[in-house]
Amino acid sequence: MLLVTLQPTDPSTDTTPAVPDANPCSSGETICNAVFDVTGNKDLADYSDVLIGRPLALIGLFLLAFGIRWVAHKAIDRIAGRAAKGVLPDRVNLIATERRRQRAEAMASLFKSIVTGLIVAVFGTMMLSEIGIDIAPIIASAGIVGLALGFGAQSLVKDFLSGVFMIIEDQFGVGDQVDLGEAIGTVEAVTLRITRVRDVNGTVWYVPNGQIMRVGNQSQNWARTVLDISVAYHEDLARVRRVLSEVAHDLWEDEDFKGQVIEEPSVWGVQDLAIDGVTVRVVLKTTPGEQWAVAREMRQRIKARFDHEGIEMPFPQRVVWNRQEPAAPTAPTATGAEGA
Repeated sequence: MLLVTLQPTDPSTDTTPAVPDANPCSSGETICNAVFDVTGNKDLADYSDVLIGRPLALIGLFLLAFGIRWVAHKAIDRIAGRAAKGVLPDRVNLIATERRRQRAEAMASLFKSIVTGLIVAVFGTMMLSEIGIDIAPIIASAGIVGLALGFGAQSLVKDFLSGVFMIIEDQFGVGDQVDLGEAIGTVEAVTLRITRVRDVNGTVWYVPNGQIMRVGNQSQNWARTVLDISVAYHEDLARVRRVLSEVAHDLWEDEDFKGQVIEEPSVWGVQDLAIDGVTVRVVLKTTPGEQWAVAREMRQRIKARFDHEGIEMPFPQRVVWNRQEPAAPTAPTATGAEGA
C-alpha cells in the first residue's frame, strides 16, 4: 500500500503567481480605469468613480449648460440691439425708436426663456442619466404629458402660439391704437396669452390672442389725417382748394406741429357731390397716434379761415312750395234766381 502524506504549505514560500482582479470599469469610465491601473484595487476604482467621476461629470455638464446659455443670451441681446435700430423719417425717429426698443426687448425676453427651457430640459436629462437614473420613462412620460396638454388645452396652446407670432411679427405693441373687432382702443398690455385693450369709454377688454382674427393698427410707423370738407354748390372750387392748401401748409410750417406732421399736406380734390354741397378731401401724413389731434386743429383752422374768406359751408335746407289753387266758381242759389 502506497501512503501519501500531505503537508501544509507555507504562504511565504508559495511561488504560485496571484491572479489579478478583473477590471470593474467600463471603457467610458476614465477615472475608474486610471485608478485601477495605478492601484489595481477594484473597490477603490469603484469608489473613485462614484466620489470623483460622477461629480466631475455633473459639474462639467452644469458648466457646459451655463456656458451655452450665456453665449446664447449674449447673441440674442446683440441681435435685439441691432433690431432696435431702424431707418425712418427724422420726424418719426424718436417715437419709432422707443417702439422698436420695446419690441426688441419683448422678443429678446421671449427667446431667452425658450433657450433657457430647452437647455434645462436637455442637460437636466443628461445629468439624471449620469447619476444612474433611467431616463426612458421620463422621456415617455414627457411625450404623454405633451399629448395630453395638446388635446386638453388646445385653446391655451393656440393663445400662446398666436402671442409668439404677434410679438415676432410686430402686429401691435403697447400704446398702439388698434381695432380687434369688438375691442377698439389703446393697447395697454401684451402677453403671450392675452391682449389688454382700453376703449375710448374707459372699458378694459381682455382679448385672448388665439381669438384675434384680424388686427387694424392705426399707430404703426405713420398715420394719416383724412378730412372731407363740404362747401356750398355756388362756391368757386378752385378758390376753395387754394384756401385749404394754404391752411394745411400753415399747419405744416407751424413749429408746434413739426413733430406731428411729417410730410407736406395735399388737397386731393372733389371727393363727393352730396345733396347739400360739394365735398373736398384734404390729407396730412402724421406720426402714429397724432392723426386725431391734427384733424381737430385743421377743422378749427378751416372754420376760422372760411369765415374770414366768406366761404359758405353747406347746411341742411328745405324748399317749401306754396301753391294757391284758384277758387272754384259758386253756383247761384234758387232764392237769388227767383229774385232776379
